[in-house]
Amino acid sequence: MSRAQFDGQREGEKVEIVFRRHVLTARRGFLWCFLMIALGFVPMLLWSNEPMMFWVFLGFVALGVLGLIYAYVLWYFSIYIVTNERIRQIAQRGIFKKTVVDLGLDKIQSVSCDIPGFRGSMFGYGTLLIQTGVGDLTISSVAHPEEIYNNLQNLIGKVK
Repeated sequence: MSRAQFDGQREGEKVEIVFRRHVLTARRGFLWCFLMIALGFVPMLLWSNEPMMFWVFLGFVALGVLGLIYAYVLWYFSIYIVTNERIRQIAQRGIFKKTVVDLGLDKIQSVSCDIPGFRGSMFGYGTLLIQTGVGDLTISSVAHPEEIYNNLQNLIGKVK
C-alpha cells in the first residue's frame, strides 16, 4: 500500500500501485546520444590539426545529451496509477503535451499478461492487455508485468 497522492484524486481513493514502462523504452535517447558522439568524432579525425574541431565535437556531445534528457523526461513523466477505484494513465507525449486516461476497475472484464520470449524474461518486461466492454488498454514494455498483473487481478477481484 502506498501513501502517494496525485492531482484529481477522489475522496476516499487510495493509491495501490504506481508503475512506469520499462526504462528500455527510452532506448532511442541512448541511441541518439551514441550516434551524436560517433558523428562528433568524424570531424576530429578528418581535421585533427584544427583546434576548432574539439568544439564541434563538444557540440555533438551536447546534442546527444539533450536527446538523452528528452527521452528520459518522456519516460519518467509517463506513469500509471492504480487506485482502489480506477487506473489512471498519464502519458507524456512531448515537453508540453500530456494525455490522461482514466479507466474504472469495475469496467474491466479481463487482464492478460504477455512476456515476449527471452529478451522479455531477461530484462523483466512485458505487455499488459486490459479488456473492457468499450475497448482495450494495451500497456507495452511494462517492468515486472507478472507482479503488476497479479496485483491488478487482486484489486479487480475486490471491486467485483
